[in-house]
Amino acid sequence: MTDNTRYTIICPCCETTIIVDAQTGAVISHEEKTKPLASFEDMVKGLDKQKQQREQIFQQELGSMKDRERLLEEKFREAMKRAEKEKDKPWINPLDVD
Repeated sequence: MTDNTRYTIICPCCETTIIVDAQTGAVISHEEKTKPLASFEDMVKGLDKQKQQREQIFQQELGSMKDRERLLEEKFREAMKRAEKEKDKPWINPLDVD
């Protein structure tokens, strides 16, 4: 005979077993799948991989910071050109417009 007052759900990602009450939808219990301990060599490889990823992200950000100065200078020049074109037009504060 099946128990219709509870649902057992197994997460496809982490394989955790969750038991849910059918009437209220409340989680009654959950059990995480036990993970096997990795060997020391595997942990060191994982740390090396993380270090490489951090270095790669750092280099990308460093490159974008170099380009940032040039981009800001271009934006400033364009804004100055626009300001020169519109110097006869009175400036209106957007907060004053109701």
